Amino acid sequence: MKIGIPKEIKTRENRISLTPAGAAILTEKGHQVFVEKKAGSGSGFSDTDFIRSGASILHTADEVWATADMIVKVKEPIGPEFIRMKNGQIVFTFLHLAADKILTQTMLDNKVIGIAYETIQHDDGSLPLLAPMSEVAGRLAVQMGCFCLEKINNGKGLLLSGVPGVEPAGVVILGGGIAGINAAQLAVGMGANVTILDINLKRLRYLDHIFRSQVTTLMSNQTNIEASVLQADLVIGTVLIPGARAPKLVKKEYLSKMEPGSAFVDVAIDQGGCAETSRPTDHNNPTYVIDNIVHYCVTNMPGAVPRTSTFALTNATLPYVIALADKGLKQAVASDRNLAGGVNVYKGWLTCPQVADAFGMEYRKVDDCF
Repeated sequence: MKIGIPKEIKTRENRISLTPAGAAILTEKGHQVFVEKKAGSGSGFSDTDFIRSGASILHTADEVWATADMIVKVKEPIGPEFIRMKNGQIVFTFLHLAADKILTQTMLDNKVIGIAYETIQHDDGSLPLLAPMSEVAGRLAVQMGCFCLEKINNGKGLLLSGVPGVEPAGVVILGGGIAGINAAQLAVGMGANVTILDINLKRLRYLDHIFRSQVTTLMSNQTNIEASVLQADLVIGTVLIPGARAPKLVKKEYLSKMEPGSAFVDVAIDQGGCAETSRPTDHNNPTYVIDNIVHYCVTNMPGAVPRTSTFALTNATLPYVIALADKGLKQAVASDRNLAGGVNVYKGWLTCPQVADAFGMEYRKVDDCF
């Protein structure tokens, strides 16, 4: 199979979807890998690194998209990439279609096969391709929260950890999944007072156990969310419904009652955000202020640490890339039913029920499309 690796064009997105080591594995299996010139430079990989792995370097994105049977990306197609997608081409990347009707319709119109990292799900409910970026984003959320709390960034001027004789900051984390637990690990390690809310009592017991009562766990409901948010210095939203838009758990009125200079970091912004005041930002202009609360809603948070993120992402995605390249889509889906959940659009058909629900559109099961 011909596999294309274009350079990411989202604002200050320096990740690449495949490491040279990953490219070497694919070429050793007889596949052709085509990498856009300097696509890996932001993650510390040179064109020479990819050439040594057996990949070919193409000078333009147009060439990569035109040549490849399967495009492997990090972020969803945007802008000029819309017209590069072609009938029957596999586009394997983070898609987050439930938050973007224009992209959904464009992929349907172009009759591509869109496979979303974030909707491939194991039988136990885990999300193997979302997990590594959730780990990165969860840890970054605390780091960015500290940035937002600094006075020069319109924050209240708090040090998250406090110092002897001075109380540490209060951190509230909405959602105890992968991103939430990683945010909690970092916040607890820094000495903050941490509260985690989740709708799953079993998960709350697990969090209480692993943190040895260093965090407060609460059942997630509107009463507890409001009370917790009002007392927080930093709120981190990590809620996730696989493939669907994030629920708006944090009401504008809650944030308006927080102390001025408090901060809100929305890790769920890729799926539309979990606060009524959330709107997408980028690394050039990461924050904005509403009702004196500093909001950080960057849609590609892990892009801030591209080298770490690229290694982590390739570790998770490469087995699926190999399966698709070796077997083709139909056989790969037949041999791994979890992969079927990743197929969001197939040659003009919407195949993800959560996306269909978000936009009131019809969908067809992927098996019925073959």
